[in-house]
Amino acid sequence: MTDPADRPAGVTAPSRARPPRWWLLLGRDRAAAVAAVILAGVFLVALFGRLFIGDRAVRQDLRASLRPPSLDHGVYGLLGTDVLGRSVVARLVDAAGTTLSVAVPAVLCSLLIGSALGLWAGYHGGVRENVAMRVADVILSFPSLLIAVVVLYVFAPSAMNIVLILAIARVPVYLRTARAESAELRSRLFVDAARTFGTPSRNIIYGHILPIALPTLLTVATLDFCFVMLTESSLSFLGIGIQPPDVSWGLMVAQGRQYLQTAWWIAVLPGVAIVLTTVSATVLAAWVRLATDPAQRWRLTLPRKRRGNRAAVPSEMIA
Repeated sequence: MTDPADRPAGVTAPSRARPPRWWLLLGRDRAAAVAAVILAGVFLVALFGRLFIGDRAVRQDLRASLRPPSLDHGVYGLLGTDVLGRSVVARLVDAAGTTLSVAVPAVLCSLLIGSALGLWAGYHGGVRENVAMRVADVILSFPSLLIAVVVLYVFAPSAMNIVLILAIARVPVYLRTARAESAELRSRLFVDAARTFGTPSRNIIYGHILPIALPTLLTVATLDFCFVMLTESSLSFLGIGIQPPDVSWGLMVAQGRQYLQTAWWIAVLPGVAIVLTTVSATVLAAWVRLATDPAQRWRLTLPRKRRGNRAAVPSEMIA
């Protein structure tokens, strides 16, 4: 290491570069930025849209039945009407709130339960790890969509039942991921040091292991959000999900499928909303995985023309 007194005059010590802030990294990736804007718009519409549309999502006007998209009837006629004369714009806004009110709680519940069990089982190992993994294998042996169909057929279809079923069915995904991360990290030097100093297991798991495993778990949750939303849409399309007078994007597709030749906008537009939301979540999940990984974050700082060259290594990493 060079002594500061031996450094030539006028030469200063190189400063350690700070990692760019996340919004700067997001701005460098156009696809991820567009996906973030779309998702933010969907969540804002789901949270506050119902305050502006009032009862227009269920207000019927048979004189305006199957009216095509047009600018002649104001904002609520912009995307046309359905067979009962209800505004498709208003129904899309209302359905966004219903769809996200199912997908978000289901993902959060499965994330919290599965991650907690997985970190605990992976850290302690032994019998506790084997029992947790066998329970996960049993749940994964049954397709989640099939379980949801059977349970909702037996019990009353409702948003609460859908959330509970999907949350239980997706717990093994987070349990296995968290278990793998915890089992790999428990032998690291900093964990051994914390254990040597008598730190309780709970503090080691949630103070040392969880911060490192969290980026991976959040990436899995973002991708799982797409699966849960598509599952809810599939159940509503089959008629055992969200029930009228409530409305979801999947239910709108189911209600408009018989009018595809005469009024395509009733089924196509909610389908487009589903596709845009899921694709945006997938793109943003890939960006989050790179942005939260210190070993891969440098890829996001490359110029766009060089970003496609995955073999390139930044000059500051060459020692």
